[in-house]
Amino acid sequence: MTSSPGEVTLLLGRLQGGDQDALAELIPVVYKELRRLAGHYLRGERIGHTLQPTVLVHEVYLRLVGQQRAGWKNRAQFMAVAAQLMRRILVDYARQRKAVKRGAPIALDLEGFGQGAAGGGLDEVLAVDEALTRLAQFSPQQSHVVEMRYFGGLTVEETAEVLAASPRTVNRDWAVAKAWLHAELKGASTA
Repeated sequence: MTSSPGEVTLLLGRLQGGDQDALAELIPVVYKELRRLAGHYLRGERIGHTLQPTVLVHEVYLRLVGQQRAGWKNRAQFMAVAAQLMRRILVDYARQRKAVKRGAPIALDLEGFGQGAAGGGLDEVLAVDEALTRLAQFSPQQSHVVEMRYFGGLTVEETAEVLAASPRTVNRDWAVAKAWLHAELKGASTA
């Protein structure tokens, strides 16, 4: 069960206003949502994998609450930042574990984007991260759209809100970025 956008926004507003009781209420709400995302990311990994969803959530959560001057506006912005942090943590982990086997085909399910985060495992996370880094060189907006939808599980409307863009623009950027990523990752797996 996910929280309502209004519930998180209200709690973040209270927290920004100095209400420390809001933190006690916010923790279980965002923890459940972050745990759901982390579980989805790691679902495709092998049994006994050393990075567990709870560890990933704790790392993301500690980094989020450590941002004292973040000025959280709403749930969408909070989850967008959580998506960026989750991406960094997963990519660092994948690199440390040398998760990507060069030359192996990368099966990326872009149709699952925006349906609640990625689920293809650390190989996919690292491949998408590398492709997003290349995409950001010529289209930072499209890269941000993919990051928020893929790593954060944000809807088109939430992504538009965070980026101060229209949902139509987000949909267009999403479609172009998906096509580019398909081509890019297909080329990377045959190189």
